[in-house]
Amino acid sequence: MNLALVGINHRTAPVEVRERMSIPESRLQEAVVDLVHREGIKEGLILSTCNRVEVVANARDGVAPIPVIRKFLADHHQCNLALYETHFYQHRQQEAIEHLFRVASSLDSMIVGEPQILGQLKQAYTAARQAGALNGTLNEISLQALAVARKVRRNTGIGASAVSVSYAAVELARKIFGDLTGKTILVLGAGKMSEIAARNLIRSGAGSILVANRTYERAVELAEAFHGTAIRIEQMLDHVEKADIVICSTSAPHYVIYRHHAERWLAARKNRPMFFVDISVPRNIDPAVNELDNAFVYDIDDLGQVVESNKKQRDREAIWAEEIIQQEVQKAMRRLASREVVPTIVALEQKLEAIRENELERFRGRLGDLTPQQREAIDALTHGILNKVLHGPITELKSGVGRPEQGSLVSLVRKMFGVVE
Repeated sequence: MNLALVGINHRTAPVEVRERMSIPESRLQEAVVDLVHREGIKEGLILSTCNRVEVVANARDGVAPIPVIRKFLADHHQCNLALYETHFYQHRQQEAIEHLFRVASSLDSMIVGEPQILGQLKQAYTAARQAGALNGTLNEISLQALAVARKVRRNTGIGASAVSVSYAAVELARKIFGDLTGKTILVLGAGKMSEIAARNLIRSGAGSILVANRTYERAVELAEAFHGTAIRIEQMLDHVEKADIVICSTSAPHYVIYRHHAERWLAARKNRPMFFVDISVPRNIDPAVNELDNAFVYDIDDLGQVVESNKKQRDREAIWAEEIIQQEVQKAMRRLASREVVPTIVALEQKLEAIRENELERFRGRLGDLTPQQREAIDALTHGILNKVLHGPITELKSGVGRPEQGSLVSLVRKMFGVVE
């Protein structure tokens, strides 16, 4: 293994630099083919998202991969990479593996626990595989990174809680109603945040949707997108009682829903709960509504507090995730190191077996005619001697797997026995 990673991310580079270094998905295969056709590069992987551009390469022994990657980036973007020097980071060997595992597990993301990075890494892996750029150690490490990410999400709560306002609304709705199946949503003000919140609620099982907006055409547009019903704004108050969840985000500089409205709606609903999400600034829902039984009002600050609380929870889960990653990195290093001593063990066995056969052949004339039983006895004797000679060095090679001195031990054994790969 001769692994290197060179990259930039949202912490090391501003968006202007990330834009300059990004590689669009449509050109990913072409780029990774260019990378692996460079002198000494055996495998390559390129991850390019809005928050990071990372190039990973596995090179032949004796090749320095980082200068090759840097030259690739400079050529691909036709730029002087030295101008962006302070933004780049680089990792070698175990550090590169650990970095990949952390990226895949979203511990290196702008929002810890976000799920998109796993899908983006899968896309990068698929592009590299289809380009024929992954066929050995880096392929194995990439698959391990995906597996580690799944293990982190399965064994920790790093992605369990909402860290955006729109998802926080869904999380709160679930706490109030339990199952959202069939619940009716009323959107007051068809802005972007309302649209995102409504989409997340629909994806979580909510049923029909009503949309009211100052511009009726926009209400129709949004309602059609969700197969819902548009309402004229002046008729809005007549429809609210139908809604289990009310998302309010209008540009009105005053309350549009007051306590007496909510009292009437709750009576009409026979006190079935109503969940009001007020993401307007200034607020559009009178806070006094929240004083009523079965009326739950959350404004933008309430949702923000939920998000902040969830972020802290994710940070606590990230500590467990880091432990899982450290364990998986050590496992990966032991597997790779074990595989690297195998060629030496095989070469050692072949070398001594060749000596055994040559010596038997040299003495065959002196031994005269042997019966089958005698030949078997001589084979058993010489194989027994061979195995005893091999036992010591092979045991040492296997026990040295993963230790810092492994490389020196392998070199020493090869030198002592005159073994070449």
